[in-house]
Amino acid sequence: MDVVSDAISAIRVGSPSSRRLRVSGGWCVRLAPYEGAGFHVVLSGSCLLLPDGGGDPVPLGAGDVVLLPHGAGHVLADAAAGAGEVRRAVPFEDVRDTDVHRPGPGPEVELLCGKYRLDRSRTHPLMAELPQVVHLPHRVGDLPELRAAVDLLARELDERRPGSCLALPSLLDLLLVYMVRAWMARARTGAWPAVLTDPVTTAALRALHSDPAAPWTADRLAAEAGVSRATLARRFTSLVGRPPMAYLTWWRLTLAATRLRDSDVPLATVARESGYGSPYALSHAFSREFGTTPGRYRERARVVRPAVTAS
Repeated sequence: MDVVSDAISAIRVGSPSSRRLRVSGGWCVRLAPYEGAGFHVVLSGSCLLLPDGGGDPVPLGAGDVVLLPHGAGHVLADAAAGAGEVRRAVPFEDVRDTDVHRPGPGPEVELLCGKYRLDRSRTHPLMAELPQVVHLPHRVGDLPELRAAVDLLARELDERRPGSCLALPSLLDLLLVYMVRAWMARARTGAWPAVLTDPVTTAALRALHSDPAAPWTADRLAAEAGVSRATLARRFTSLVGRPPMAYLTWWRLTLAATRLRDSDVPLATVARESGYGSPYALSHAFSREFGTTPGRYRERARVVRPAVTAS
């Protein structure tokens, strides 16, 4: 696994949900804050996204993609919507397409709106660093992978061919990966875009994520990165925010928590997969990090774990 895949996999729960919305004339809908991440794909037409808290409106056009990675509340509206309409926005969950129309001119707008379920208890710092709104405007020849995913989504929605119940959630998962990649490629600030372009730190992270259960030492990891132990410690700590071996401990416990949440495998298996020699060693480290035992953590996760459903 690579860092981006692992960062997403650690917090993803269940399947994404999505809904197609067709509106025209005057319209305005509100999406409440959400524990996961929201996204919108503008299939045709144009509209405005207005973030809660008075942020600048974000104009969205055909082919645009927007990710709200921290589930921020916001309003979607036609370009002519005024403050009064925004205050009276219809809750998205209660909306049928016909509920949000005002008589009047205006082209039809078609959107794919959806949510990813996320468990934020162990958010990877890469995901935590994403801004409240990631707007990826459509430009001809730009972000070809993301554009291909959008085109495939539109085609599946149009035709609903056999296998769509599997294809749609898989394409939505792919869309999330491409949105995070696109943000990293365009980001002008933030630590993690810099982390993953530094060859030394990237080599160390790739090694740790490829085999987290290996008996890593600072010397062995430095040899894997092709630098001295001191050089690795300095560059890794400066960019990632913690020393390499501290990051490894955090990541091993994150993996253990994910396995406890998502599976019923024995604790001994979880310990072995996450690099601990025995269930006792894992329990000791886990309790120190989480303030609870692995068994109690698993019981609590079962109570709050969302069911896996198709979108």
